Amino acid sequence: MNILGINHFFHDSSACLLVDGKLVAALEEERFNRDKHTRAFPSLAIDQCLKIAGLTAQDIDHIAVSIQPTHRWTTKALYALKQPHKAAPFIKHELVQGYFKHQRFRQWLSDTYGSEHPTVHQLQHPVTHAAGSYYASPYTDAAILSLDGSGEWECAWMGHGKDDKVTEFSTSDFPNSLGSVYEAVTEFCGFKPNYDEGKTMGLAPLGDASKHIDNARKVVHISSQGTIDVDLSYFSYQYWGYRRCSEKFHRVFGEPRPFNGEFKDHHQDVAAAFQQVLEECALTLAKQLKERTGAPYLVIAGGVALNSVMNGRLLREAGFDDVYIMPAAGDNGTSIGAAYTVYHQTLGNPRVNLPENAHMNPYVGNEYSDEEIEADLKRFKLSYTKSEDITQDAAELLENGKIIGWFQGRMEIGPRALGSRSILANPAYPDMKQKINSEVKFREAYRPFAPSATVEGAKEFFDIDVEAPFMLKVCQVKPDKQSVLPAITHVDGSARLQTVRSEIHPQYHALIKELGERTGVPVVLNTSFNIQGEPVVESPRDAIRCFFSTGLDALCVGSFVIKKHSAT
Repeated sequence: MNILGINHFFHDSSACLLVDGKLVAALEEERFNRDKHTRAFPSLAIDQCLKIAGLTAQDIDHIAVSIQPTHRWTTKALYALKQPHKAAPFIKHELVQGYFKHQRFRQWLSDTYGSEHPTVHQLQHPVTHAAGSYYASPYTDAAILSLDGSGEWECAWMGHGKDDKVTEFSTSDFPNSLGSVYEAVTEFCGFKPNYDEGKTMGLAPLGDASKHIDNARKVVHISSQGTIDVDLSYFSYQYWGYRRCSEKFHRVFGEPRPFNGEFKDHHQDVAAAFQQVLEECALTLAKQLKERTGAPYLVIAGGVALNSVMNGRLLREAGFDDVYIMPAAGDNGTSIGAAYTVYHQTLGNPRVNLPENAHMNPYVGNEYSDEEIEADLKRFKLSYTKSEDITQDAAELLENGKIIGWFQGRMEIGPRALGSRSILANPAYPDMKQKINSEVKFREAYRPFAPSATVEGAKEFFDIDVEAPFMLKVCQVKPDKQSVLPAITHVDGSARLQTVRSEIHPQYHALIKELGERTGVPVVLNTSFNIQGEPVVESPRDAIRCFFSTGLDALCVGSFVIKKHSAT
């Protein structure tokens, strides 16, 4: 049975292919059209998924879509009618844009299949986050918490996954949205909302939450039933306008930072306060789920689940043995969630291949052969060498303080580089963070970088007892190791760790292990292979262009090494 999953309505459009319950391909459209967080229909991603699987569109049995267009439409209409003077943006967002997006899908369906197409399943968006992440997890008994900006209307979902069944407990409706509140704070801090929330999370440790925490706590409340209540007098995002914070928010918390403007202390302090509020609210919801389900594990889904600082706190304090966050926890992963939900929940197929701790394999994208890579190198008339052992050569470069582009194997799904499309460096060099931020990534100097460690060596350096394969759990660097790893230790002593298993990515594991044997530290600095504002590289051509437009010293692409003069 072949199921094509599609996220076409929301940002980060994507496609995936499930074959007899196994995820064989998952791709984000932005990697191909080079428009970060794109809302374009994922036609290129669909084509590539079929190519990877060796199938044609005619081989598809079901199409799973992560939107149910008519869901809660009456509620939306009544919401708009209650505030007619604010209805224009709502009509544009929900009616006009929604109409054209659905027409775009119907046109693709007609162009691809004519009048006879596979069965189409349109699923509620929060379900594709929540249930889909559960089915992608290794667990058969887990509490499920999904936190999002908004879907069709719901913005939070709580429930329980048990064996093959998922049960919903409660939802919270827009505009009572933790995700939208955090988006508004992101805008207040001078960043692009629904885009740069990771910058707000990284800014928060530089601030003093105590200066604004009392007022911030007044903004959001969690009921004993697990529903979210936002004091909307602080905001204007509920009107779909271009500004998310109200004048009251500015009176209470200070003037916002202009885009690319100067940071002032209160911007950092507000970021710190609302990061703490987000963590406290999520922790309350998680504890309620623990009490209600008694489940040993927690699955977190939705765009807010990319807040790895929050995830780290839930891991430490919510009372679960472990927490699971799918590598594409945002809207890009809803194509996967939709496909899994149809296969298991709609069609009633049992879950398969669930050995203990069998985390989802995130390396489900494109790959390129050495022949294809070398053809591009020759086409661009580049000087290169073919390596006898690329891990040895890369480890030597890292040992000597070089910054390398690392392009190997199948591309990972999700926003985090997990060792296939990565920029790597030696985290022992104290100036490495500043150097990469200014010369390679061209981004804010405070932004931290993440470490990748072998699963065997991680506990020597990091205060964490579970695996973190998708770089979505923040932990502490052990105090005696912070001076050893200055380039990946954030100002509060934390790090967004990725643990690497040889069974999942043997080549990346071998590289980290080799560096450890050379230096005594089996840890690399790992950041996504792109510059600020661009998607992660997809092809050798993308990698070559990024290499020559940045301060990278060397490029390890397939079995080939390209060096700049400074790396010789």
